[in-house]
Amino acid sequence: MLENLLLQQLNRYHFKYPHPPKPRAPRIYEAHVGMSSSEPRVNSYREFADDVLPRIKANNYNTVQLMAIMEHSYYGSFGYHVTNFFAVSSRYGNPEDLKYLIDKAHSLGLQVLVDVVHSHASNNVTDGLNGFDIGQGSQESYFHAGERGYHKLWDSRLFNYANWEVLRFLLSNLRWWLEEYNFDGFRFDGITSMLYVHHGINMGFTGNYNEYFSEATDVDAVVYLMLANNLIHKIFPDATVIAEDVSGMPGLGRPVSEGGIGFDYRLAMAIPDKWIDYLKNKNDEDWSMKEVTSSLTNRRYTEKCIAYAESHDQSIVGDKTIAFLLMDKEMYSGMSCLTDASPVVDRGIALHKMIHFFTMALGGEGYLNFMGNEFGHPEWIDFPREGNNWSYDKCRRQWNLVDSEHLRYKFMNAFDRAMNSLDEKFSFLASGKQIVSSMDDENKVVVFERGDLVFVFNFHPNNTYEGYKVGCDLPGKYRVALDSDAWEFGGHGRAGHDVDHFTSPEGIPGVPETNFNGRPNSFKVLSPARTCVAYYRVDERMSETEVYQTDISSELLPTANIEESDEKLKDSLSTNISNVDERMSETEVYQTDISSELLPTASIEESDEKLKDSLSTNISNIGQTVVVSVEDRDKELKDSPSVSTISDVVPHEWDDSDANVWGED
Repeated sequence: MLENLLLQQLNRYHFKYPHPPKPRAPRIYEAHVGMSSSEPRVNSYREFADDVLPRIKANNYNTVQLMAIMEHSYYGSFGYHVTNFFAVSSRYGNPEDLKYLIDKAHSLGLQVLVDVVHSHASNNVTDGLNGFDIGQGSQESYFHAGERGYHKLWDSRLFNYANWEVLRFLLSNLRWWLEEYNFDGFRFDGITSMLYVHHGINMGFTGNYNEYFSEATDVDAVVYLMLANNLIHKIFPDATVIAEDVSGMPGLGRPVSEGGIGFDYRLAMAIPDKWIDYLKNKNDEDWSMKEVTSSLTNRRYTEKCIAYAESHDQSIVGDKTIAFLLMDKEMYSGMSCLTDASPVVDRGIALHKMIHFFTMALGGEGYLNFMGNEFGHPEWIDFPREGNNWSYDKCRRQWNLVDSEHLRYKFMNAFDRAMNSLDEKFSFLASGKQIVSSMDDENKVVVFERGDLVFVFNFHPNNTYEGYKVGCDLPGKYRVALDSDAWEFGGHGRAGHDVDHFTSPEGIPGVPETNFNGRPNSFKVLSPARTCVAYYRVDERMSETEVYQTDISSELLPTANIEESDEKLKDSLSTNISNVDERMSETEVYQTDISSELLPTASIEESDEKLKDSLSTNISNIGQTVVVSVEDRDKELKDSPSVSTISDVVPHEWDDSDANVWGED
């Protein structure tokens, strides 16, 4: 026995890397280790660490949230029917393998959160807690007696949080995962069931405070959650703790010292419901910009939220992911880059990007994505069970789809990567500045500021607007930071990345009511149909290279030689209109445009006509909004030899070597 103990000690995994710094805003990748393989089988901790973590890092996430880590008897439960709260799920490997995964994540600068299910437990007697006598009375167990101790919808047992031994058990469980496995925090699952004696069953919460603070409130459970958060942050002050609650309990995300329950974040659970409702039940023309925007911004003051367009809940059998709702059967036959995209696929990819970016940019102080949804993984999740003849076919992730250069899945993945990179560069998720200046239901456009960025979302299925007026706070020059319509994201290249947008003052200084949409300045943009664009304010002290690097699209290019890329960029893009010397003749202006070398030179007049037809209108000189059909605009840009994008200048190459040691239910 002594030899076995010594051998166990020798084989224990020793962590090599410390916890990474806590991010200002979590960008969370929700993952299930078992179904992370491309093969129809159960994946392992070590394979996940070696094969999947680099993908997560490459897409610029900073946090991994692991599901189904605690031992559970039924694989198809997504890990929510826990039988042993202190045991690592043996399906994926042993405890040392899990430690290897966590250490590998830390080496990449990724925080690791674990799903903790303290809201209920498995109903199993043989391998679970059900039926255990905890020694304080002949009939006393971890759970409430009678109906109160049983959740009829989940077929599980409910803890008695007033019992001293239950508190000791659950609190020590949290400490165990923090100290033994070096986790960086928790996502508390299904706490609505804990907060109320009715467990939220058949309750339609309206926001009335009587629904939250009444005899229906389980005070013992609330006190336990306060104790849990207090303990977690005392053991590890930089821990991230997230609550899943559908009721909207006030104070859930405020510190215990202020009388709150102490969570760092709460999940914004109404957002995916709104998107699913719109995609299932509304035509694109009937989308309400005010209604969608309100769903994204409707959160409790000073309580931080994790926004998400879809999670594992929207991926399970019987439901559909956003990509599948948008493209359905055409995901099987219409995703090849070797043929033109059908209208269904073109719409699907465009809206997939817009929905996820809109959710991220406006929905909260953090963002979450479920494994595979970043590239529009087709189909649903169906764990092996008797009903599907114990098949693993739909309980895996088909990474080959996004790895193929010939399939359009790569476009959605590239945009997901760029979204995260935009936040990494501008920290808009952590910014307290969030101002929605326009919800234009007629034109289907939403304009808002978040941090230092100005966002313009055009959800109209057909109309492109030239000279669309956008309100902003600060005066100056604005440029594109991220554009969902860029070629490298599967778009049509309609937004001008090389165009400077100069602001004009609005209204009477010091009189806000005279401003444009409540903003003291404005600039005009080209807003293509089904496109979202983020603009940044150019610091006049920035060099041209720095301005180029601020365009997130440039991150998809080889970065070994920025100067060389800049030269190619200058040789391919039209001359910035703002740099034209007003004393030059039309012929001189034409000759100064490098792109004119691509046009026939026999007739200056004829070439000038072609130039006018091909170049984007100088937005700063437009006095009114012009509606252009998307088909005409696409044809014009496609036929024009003078309009090019960054992806035309330098061949697109992927570089996944970003990994480094940082310098319900």
